Amino acid sequence: MLDQHRFVAAVSLIDQANASDPVWETQEGKSCPRTWLYGIRMTDWLVRLYPDAPETAFLAARAQHVCRWLIPRDRYPPGRKGYLAWRTFLYRLHGEKAAQLLRQAGYDESAIGQVKRILMKRSLRRDPQVQMVEDAACLTFLQYYFLPFARDYSDDKLIDILGKTWKKMSPKAQQAAMKLPLSGREARLVQQALKRP
Repeated sequence: MLDQHRFVAAVSLIDQANASDPVWETQEGKSCPRTWLYGIRMTDWLVRLYPDAPETAFLAARAQHVCRWLIPRDRYPPGRKGYLAWRTFLYRLHGEKAAQLLRQAGYDESAIGQVKRILMKRSLRRDPQVQMVEDAACLTFLQYYFLPFARDYSDDKLIDILGKTWKKMSPKAQQAAMKLPLSGREARLVQQALKRP
């Protein structure tokens, strides 16, 4: 049963942590901390796809990138190996930061453990909550971050990334992705990625 006070306290703590991001982003003419905005976007997609998702899925979606700015990508070597090492470290970072905040809000270790499992992406496809949050992450990327991300990569690299992203999504999320208002190069790349086996 949802403890509204505890849930609101946890979301507030996560938002406060994310509001410390020194990098800001503009949306609809308003500037705000990038990681804070990412948490809002993740929550929005989770609510749109899974309005009855468990409490722990909502908390994990909000904390998906909590304190990410503490470990910039350039601290790791370039290339795939460096990227995977950075990403693996971030999974642990997000899980530990979220756990600290949830304990502060009064959550028990069972709920904290579930949020950590989601943030570390354990049992994707087998754990419905991990899949829910992954769906929200993929759609958040496609809607808000794919266009600027695409500027730095070749078509072949992007088609490969899109193909991998597509395979991580549930059929429900794939249907939602097909309705995104992509155009130009981005729309063409998505169509090419979907044609690949």
